[in-house]
Amino acid sequence: MRSSRTLPALFALFALAGCTSAPAEAPAAQRRVDQVSTQVAPLEAALGITDPRGTAITLRKAPERVVCLTGLCDDILAELGMRPAGTSNAALLTHPALLGEEGRAVPVVPGSFGSEDVEAIAGMRPDLVIGLAGVHDQLRQAIGKFNTPLWTVDPRDWQDSVGYLRNVGALTGRVQQATDAEHRFRDKLAAAVRTSRDKGYDKKTVLLMYGSADSIGVDTTDSVTGKLLGALYTYPWTAKGTNAETASTFSVEEILAKQPDTVFVYSLLFGTDKKLSEQLATNPVWSQVKAVKAGQVHEVAPKPWGSGRGTRSLSLIIDESQSLLAKA
Repeated sequence: MRSSRTLPALFALFALAGCTSAPAEAPAAQRRVDQVSTQVAPLEAALGITDPRGTAITLRKAPERVVCLTGLCDDILAELGMRPAGTSNAALLTHPALLGEEGRAVPVVPGSFGSEDVEAIAGMRPDLVIGLAGVHDQLRQAIGKFNTPLWTVDPRDWQDSVGYLRNVGALTGRVQQATDAEHRFRDKLAAAVRTSRDKGYDKKTVLLMYGSADSIGVDTTDSVTGKLLGALYTYPWTAKGTNAETASTFSVEEILAKQPDTVFVYSLLFGTDKKLSEQLATNPVWSQVKAVKAGQVHEVAPKPWGSGRGTRSLSLIIDESQSLLAKA
Protein backbone atom coordinates (compact mmCIF):
# COMPACT_ATOMS: atom_id res chain seq x y z
CA MET A 1 0.00 0.00 0.00
CA ARG A 2 1.01 3.56 -0.21
CA SER A 3 -0.22 7.03 -0.39
CA SER A 4 2.61 8.79 -2.03
CA ARG A 5 4.68 6.67 -0.13
CA THR A 6 2.17 5.20 2.47
CA LEU A 7 -0.07 6.62 5.12
CA PRO A 8 1.37 8.41 8.21
CA ALA A 9 4.95 7.37 7.54
CA LEU A 10 4.60 8.15 3.89
CA PHE A 11 3.92 11.89 3.82
CA ALA A 12 6.88 13.12 1.75
CA LEU A 13 8.85 16.26 0.76
CA PHE A 14 9.07 22.55 -1.70
CA ALA A 15 9.21 29.37 -2.56
CA LEU A 16 9.09 32.28 -4.38
CA ALA A 17 10.88 34.09 -7.12
CA GLY A 18 11.91 37.56 -8.01
CA CYS A 19 10.41 40.90 -8.68
CA THR A 20 10.76 42.34 -12.16
CA SER A 21 8.30 44.11 -14.37
CA ALA A 22 7.88 40.94 -16.43
CA PRO A 23 5.17 38.47 -15.38
CA ALA A 24 6.38 36.11 -12.67
CA GLU A 25 7.06 32.55 -13.75
CA ALA A 26 4.33 30.15 -12.68
CA PRO A 27 5.17 28.13 -9.56
CA ALA A 28 6.39 24.60 -10.26
CA ALA A 29 3.19 23.25 -8.76
CA GLN A 30 1.07 24.95 -11.42
CA ARG A 31 3.33 24.77 -14.45
CA ARG A 32 1.77 22.55 -17.12
CA VAL A 33 3.31 20.97 -20.17
CA ASP A 34 2.17 22.03 -23.63
CA GLN A 35 2.91 18.71 -25.26
CA VAL A 36 4.25 15.24 -24.55
CA SER A 37 6.67 13.51 -26.88
CA THR A 38 5.17 10.40 -28.45
CA GLN A 39 8.55 9.18 -29.67
CA VAL A 40 9.67 5.81 -28.28
CA ALA A 41 13.36 4.93 -28.39
CA PRO A 42 14.43 1.46 -29.54
CA LEU A 43 14.93 -1.10 -26.77
CA GLU A 44 17.08 -4.22 -26.69
CA ALA A 45 17.11 -7.18 -24.33
CA ALA A 46 19.85 -6.95 -21.71
CA LEU A 47 20.85 -8.69 -18.49
CA GLY A 48 22.43 -5.50 -17.19
CA ILE A 49 20.57 -2.19 -16.95
CA THR A 50 20.84 1.16 -15.19
CA ASP A 51 17.52 2.37 -13.82
CA PRO A 52 16.17 5.97 -13.79
CA ARG A 53 17.79 6.62 -10.40
CA GLY A 54 21.21 5.46 -11.63
CA THR A 55 21.17 2.07 -9.91
CA ALA A 56 22.82 -0.68 -11.97
CA ILE A 57 21.55 -4.24 -11.79
CA THR A 58 22.92 -7.31 -13.56
CA LEU A 59 21.27 -10.72 -13.64
CA ARG A 60 22.64 -14.12 -14.66
CA LYS A 61 19.60 -14.89 -16.80
CA ALA A 62 16.37 -13.26 -17.89
CA PRO A 63 13.99 -13.40 -14.89
CA GLU A 64 10.88 -15.50 -15.34
CA ARG A 65 9.67 -15.55 -11.74
CA VAL A 66 9.38 -12.05 -10.28
CA VAL A 67 7.96 -11.32 -6.82
CA CYS A 68 6.39 -7.85 -6.49
CA LEU A 69 6.50 -5.98 -3.19
CA THR A 70 5.46 -2.66 -4.75
CA GLY A 71 2.56 -1.77 -7.03
CA LEU A 72 4.77 -0.44 -9.81
CA CYS A 73 6.14 -3.96 -10.27
CA ASP A 74 2.67 -5.52 -10.60
CA ASP A 75 1.68 -2.80 -13.06
CA ILE A 76 4.79 -3.34 -15.19
CA LEU A 77 4.41 -7.12 -15.31
CA ALA A 78 0.78 -6.73 -16.39
CA GLU A 79 1.92 -4.47 -19.23
CA LEU A 80 4.53 -7.04 -20.27
CA GLY A 81 2.02 -9.89 -20.30
CA MET A 82 3.60 -11.56 -17.26
CA ARG A 83 2.11 -12.81 -14.01
CA PRO A 84 4.06 -12.22 -10.77
CA ALA A 85 5.36 -15.28 -8.92
CA GLY A 86 4.02 -13.54 -5.81
CA THR A 87 2.60 -10.17 -4.84
CA SER A 88 1.98 -8.10 -1.74
CA ASN A 89 -0.50 -5.99 -3.74
CA ALA A 90 -3.33 -8.42 -4.45
CA ALA A 91 -6.01 -5.70 -4.42
CA LEU A 92 -4.12 -3.81 -7.14
CA LEU A 93 -3.22 -6.85 -9.20
CA THR A 94 -6.84 -8.04 -9.32
CA HIS A 95 -8.15 -4.62 -10.37
CA PRO A 96 -9.54 -4.73 -13.94
CA ALA A 97 -6.86 -2.24 -15.04
CA LEU A 98 -4.21 -4.91 -14.36
CA LEU A 99 -4.98 -8.66 -14.35
CA GLY A 100 -8.52 -8.71 -12.98
CA GLU A 101 -9.76 -12.17 -12.00
CA GLU A 102 -6.63 -13.77 -13.42
CA GLY A 103 -4.65 -12.06 -10.66
CA ARG A 104 -6.42 -14.11 -7.99
CA ALA A 105 -4.24 -17.09 -8.91
CA VAL A 106 -1.09 -15.22 -7.85
CA PRO A 107 0.21 -16.18 -4.38
CA VAL A 108 0.07 -13.36 -1.84
CA VAL A 109 3.19 -12.47 0.13
CA PRO A 110 2.25 -12.37 3.82
CA GLY A 111 3.40 -9.65 6.20
CA SER A 112 3.01 -5.89 6.42
CA PHE A 113 4.34 -3.36 3.91
CA GLY A 114 8.11 -3.19 4.38
CA SER A 115 8.12 -6.23 6.69
CA GLU A 116 7.07 -8.96 4.29
CA ASP A 117 7.71 -12.61 5.21
CA VAL A 118 11.09 -13.40 3.65
CA GLU A 119 10.66 -17.16 4.10
CA ALA A 120 7.41 -16.99 2.16
CA ILE A 121 9.16 -15.01 -0.59
CA ALA A 122 11.88 -17.68 -0.76
CA GLY A 123 9.19 -20.34 -1.15
CA MET A 124 7.97 -18.59 -4.30
CA ARG A 125 11.36 -19.33 -5.93
CA PRO A 126 11.85 -15.88 -7.49
CA ASP A 127 14.58 -14.95 -9.96
CA LEU A 128 14.09 -11.32 -8.94
CA VAL A 129 12.31 -9.44 -6.15
CA ILE A 130 11.22 -5.85 -6.80
CA GLY A 131 10.48 -3.54 -3.87
CA LEU A 132 10.20 0.16 -3.10
CA ALA A 133 13.28 2.21 -2.23
CA GLY A 134 13.28 3.49 1.33
CA VAL A 135 10.84 0.77 2.38
CA HIS A 136 12.24 -2.60 1.29
CA ASP A 137 16.00 -1.97 1.32
CA GLN A 138 16.08 -3.42 4.83
CA LEU A 139 15.08 -6.82 3.38
CA ARG A 140 18.05 -6.95 1.01
CA GLN A 141 20.36 -9.00 3.21
CA ALA A 142 17.69 -11.52 4.18
CA ILE A 143 16.50 -11.97 0.59
CA GLY A 144 20.10 -12.25 -0.58
CA LYS A 145 20.55 -15.33 1.59
CA PHE A 146 18.55 -17.35 -0.94
CA ASN A 147 20.63 -15.98 -3.83
CA THR A 148 17.93 -13.74 -5.26
CA PRO A 149 18.59 -10.07 -6.02
CA LEU A 150 16.34 -7.40 -4.53
CA TRP A 151 15.89 -4.37 -6.77
CA THR A 152 14.27 -1.33 -5.15
CA VAL A 153 12.62 1.18 -7.46
CA ASP A 154 12.04 4.87 -6.76
CA PRO A 155 9.68 6.47 -9.31
CA ARG A 156 9.24 10.22 -8.93
CA ASP A 157 7.30 11.07 -12.10
CA TRP A 158 5.65 9.34 -15.05
CA GLN A 159 8.92 9.44 -17.01
CA ASP A 160 10.53 7.34 -14.26
CA SER A 161 7.62 4.90 -14.42
CA VAL A 162 8.18 4.54 -18.17
CA GLY A 163 11.91 4.11 -17.54
CA TYR A 164 11.31 1.24 -15.10
CA LEU A 165 8.91 -0.35 -17.60
CA ARG A 166 11.68 -0.26 -20.19
CA ASN A 167 14.18 -1.67 -17.67
CA VAL A 168 12.01 -4.68 -16.84
CA GLY A 169 11.19 -5.15 -20.52
CA ALA A 170 14.91 -5.31 -21.30
CA LEU A 171 15.70 -7.68 -18.40
CA THR A 172 12.88 -10.09 -19.30
CA GLY A 173 13.47 -9.86 -23.04
CA ARG A 174 9.94 -8.50 -23.57
CA VAL A 175 11.12 -5.44 -25.44
CA GLN A 176 8.23 -5.33 -27.92
CA GLN A 177 5.65 -5.45 -25.14
CA ALA A 178 7.51 -2.71 -23.26
CA THR A 179 7.81 -0.34 -26.20
CA ASP A 180 4.20 -0.99 -27.26
CA ALA A 181 3.04 -0.13 -23.73
CA GLU A 182 5.19 3.00 -23.67
CA HIS A 183 3.76 4.08 -27.01
CA ARG A 184 0.18 3.61 -25.79
CA PHE A 185 0.85 5.63 -22.66
CA ARG A 186 2.65 8.47 -24.41
CA ASP A 187 -0.14 8.72 -26.98
CA LYS A 188 -2.78 8.77 -24.25
CA LEU A 189 -1.02 11.42 -22.16
CA ALA A 190 -0.31 13.62 -25.19
CA ALA A 191 -3.98 13.43 -26.22
CA ALA A 192 -5.09 14.20 -22.65
CA VAL A 193 -2.83 17.27 -22.47
CA ARG A 194 -4.37 18.55 -25.71
CA THR A 195 -7.89 17.85 -24.44
CA SER A 196 -7.22 19.68 -21.17
CA ARG A 197 -5.91 22.70 -23.03
CA ASP A 198 -8.69 22.71 -25.67
CA LYS A 199 -11.57 22.21 -23.21
CA GLY A 200 -10.18 24.41 -20.45
CA TYR A 201 -9.67 21.61 -17.94
CA ASP A 202 -6.15 22.96 -17.39
CA LYS A 203 -7.74 26.01 -15.72
CA LYS A 204 -9.53 23.82 -13.18
CA THR A 205 -7.93 23.40 -9.76
CA VAL A 206 -7.84 19.70 -8.90
CA LEU A 207 -7.02 17.92 -5.64
CA LEU A 208 -6.20 14.27 -4.95
CA MET A 209 -6.49 13.39 -1.26
CA TYR A 210 -6.57 10.34 1.02
CA GLY A 211 -6.38 9.35 4.68
CA SER A 212 -8.91 10.16 7.37
CA ALA A 213 -10.76 13.22 8.63
CA ASP A 214 -8.19 13.49 11.42
CA SER A 215 -5.21 13.26 9.07
CA ILE A 216 -5.87 14.29 5.47
CA GLY A 217 -3.09 13.37 3.08
CA VAL A 218 -2.58 14.97 -0.32
CA ASP A 219 -0.69 13.61 -3.29
CA THR A 220 1.62 16.59 -3.66
CA THR A 221 3.71 17.54 -6.68
CA ASP A 222 6.48 15.40 -5.18
CA SER A 223 4.47 12.29 -6.06
CA VAL A 224 4.11 10.47 -9.37
CA THR A 225 0.35 11.00 -9.45
CA GLY A 226 0.57 14.61 -8.29
CA LYS A 227 2.99 15.43 -11.10
CA LEU A 228 0.76 13.66 -13.62
CA LEU A 229 -2.30 15.63 -12.53
CA GLY A 230 -0.18 18.79 -12.65
CA ALA A 231 0.50 18.11 -16.34
CA LEU A 232 -3.24 18.12 -17.03
CA TYR A 233 -4.84 20.53 -14.57
CA THR A 234 -4.02 23.33 -12.13
CA TYR A 235 -2.46 21.46 -9.21
CA PRO A 236 -1.12 23.84 -6.53
CA TRP A 237 -0.33 21.22 -3.89
CA THR A 238 3.36 21.39 -3.04
CA ALA A 239 4.86 19.46 -0.14
CA LYS A 240 5.12 21.38 3.14
CA GLY A 241 8.78 20.93 4.01
CA THR A 242 10.76 17.71 4.24
CA ASN A 243 9.30 16.01 7.32
CA ALA A 244 7.90 12.76 5.93
CA GLU A 245 5.06 12.67 8.47
CA THR A 246 3.76 16.19 7.86
CA ALA A 247 4.85 17.27 4.35
CA SER A 248 1.74 15.83 2.69
CA THR A 249 -0.74 16.47 5.52
CA PHE A 250 -3.24 19.27 4.89
CA SER A 251 -5.99 20.72 7.06
CA VAL A 252 -9.50 21.33 5.75
CA GLU A 253 -8.77 25.05 6.13
CA GLU A 254 -5.73 24.77 3.85
CA ILE A 255 -7.82 22.96 1.27
CA LEU A 256 -10.52 25.62 1.49
CA ALA A 257 -7.93 28.35 0.90
CA LYS A 258 -7.09 26.91 -2.53
CA GLN A 259 -10.75 26.25 -3.42
CA PRO A 260 -10.37 23.19 -5.69
CA ASP A 261 -12.98 22.84 -8.43
CA THR A 262 -12.74 19.03 -8.39
CA VAL A 263 -11.61 16.68 -5.63
CA PHE A 264 -10.62 13.06 -6.12
CA VAL A 265 -10.50 10.93 -2.97
CA TYR A 266 -9.10 7.48 -2.40
CA SER A 267 -10.21 6.29 1.02
CA LEU A 268 -7.88 4.07 3.04
CA LEU A 269 -10.24 2.47 5.52
CA PHE A 270 -8.69 1.55 8.87
CA GLY A 271 -11.12 0.86 11.70
CA THR A 272 -14.07 2.41 9.85
CA ASP A 273 -16.28 1.67 6.88
CA LYS A 274 -16.90 5.38 6.26
CA LYS A 275 -15.17 6.78 3.21
CA LEU A 276 -13.16 9.95 3.71
CA SER A 277 -15.69 12.15 1.90
CA GLU A 278 -18.39 10.74 4.20
CA GLN A 279 -16.26 11.41 7.30
CA LEU A 280 -15.95 15.05 6.24
CA ALA A 281 -19.62 15.51 5.33
CA THR A 282 -20.54 17.19 8.64
CA ASN A 283 -17.48 19.46 8.74
CA PRO A 284 -18.71 23.06 8.26
CA VAL A 285 -15.39 24.19 6.72
CA TRP A 286 -15.40 21.31 4.23
CA SER A 287 -18.91 22.28 3.14
CA GLN A 288 -17.54 25.66 1.98
CA VAL A 289 -15.08 24.11 -0.50
CA LYS A 290 -16.07 24.90 -4.09
CA ALA A 291 -15.92 21.25 -5.22
CA VAL A 292 -18.13 20.17 -2.31
CA LYS A 293 -20.72 22.84 -3.09
CA ALA A 294 -20.73 21.81 -6.76
CA GLY A 295 -20.99 18.07 -6.06
CA GLN A 296 -17.57 17.50 -7.62
CA VAL A 297 -16.03 15.27 -4.93
CA HIS A 298 -15.36 11.83 -6.40
CA GLU A 299 -14.33 8.69 -4.54
CA VAL A 300 -11.90 6.70 -6.73
CA ALA A 301 -10.32 3.24 -6.52
CA PRO A 302 -7.59 3.34 -3.84
CA LYS A 303 -5.10 0.95 -5.37
CA PRO A 304 -4.57 2.21 -8.94
CA TRP A 305 -4.90 5.84 -7.82
CA GLY A 306 -2.85 5.40 -4.66
CA SER A 307 -0.19 2.80 -5.28
CA GLY A 308 -0.09 1.69 -8.93
CA ARG A 309 2.35 4.28 -10.35
CA GLY A 310 2.84 2.28 -13.55
CA THR A 311 1.53 3.06 -17.00
CA ARG A 312 -1.68 1.03 -16.61
CA SER A 313 -2.62 2.74 -13.35
CA LEU A 314 -1.64 6.17 -14.66
CA SER A 315 -3.68 5.56 -17.83
CA LEU A 316 -6.70 4.77 -15.68
CA ILE A 317 -6.16 8.02 -13.72
CA ILE A 318 -5.98 10.01 -16.97
CA ASP A 319 -9.15 8.42 -18.33
CA GLU A 320 -11.19 8.67 -15.13
CA SER A 321 -10.13 12.22 -14.25
CA GLN A 322 -10.91 13.55 -17.73
CA SER A 323 -14.21 11.71 -17.85
CA LEU A 324 -15.28 13.16 -14.50
CA LEU A 325 -14.22 16.70 -15.49
CA ALA A 326 -16.15 16.33 -18.76
CA LYS A 327 -19.32 15.57 -16.75
CA ALA A 328 -18.83 18.49 -14.39
